[in-house]
Amino acid sequence: MFILSGPSGVGKSSLISKIRERFPDVHLAVSATTRAPRPGEVDGVHYAFVTRAAFEEGVRRGDFLEWAEVHGNLYGTPKRAVEPLAAQGLTVLLDIDVQGFRNVRRVRPGTPAIFVAPTSNSVLEERLRKRGSENPAGLAKRLENAQREMAAMGEYDHVVVNDDLERAALELEHLLGLRESRTPPPQR
Repeated sequence: MFILSGPSGVGKSSLISKIRERFPDVHLAVSATTRAPRPGEVDGVHYAFVTRAAFEEGVRRGDFLEWAEVHGNLYGTPKRAVEPLAAQGLTVLLDIDVQGFRNVRRVRPGTPAIFVAPTSNSVLEERLRKRGSENPAGLAKRLENAQREMAAMGEYDHVVVNDDLERAALELEHLLGLRESRTPPPQR
């Protein structure tokens, strides 16, 4: 099991998609969320979209490996999305935020963690604007949260700068142990 974090808009989903195209046996733990789906997102594939009441009931039952409130919505990793795969020795990625990373590290110390960083704040802001899924207040909130998340980079085992999707995917594949190499992965 590997933790993958980074600010909203940094390209984690694009990196995960590229890796899963080349390594279909890599599994993404589908997180649950109370936020509304964005255009093109599919329930059960990108997220399990649930009501706040259903999510809160899952928290009371202890159904989540980790959970947190982010940008006014609840996000969490259901244990059932991780534990059976990890028990089989399969590679499982947890695409979670900094709060989720800290929560997993509390219950599963030593879980390898990788932070995906943008090349600059302006590049991150441009990506979020192009996404077009946020109103001005939502965009400002995501950018503010991104600064807090970037400050936590030093808590992670590795940092991958997503300056070039192919290069960053190769570096991530090395860190996940999917590619063997006599030389260390490229770093920025």
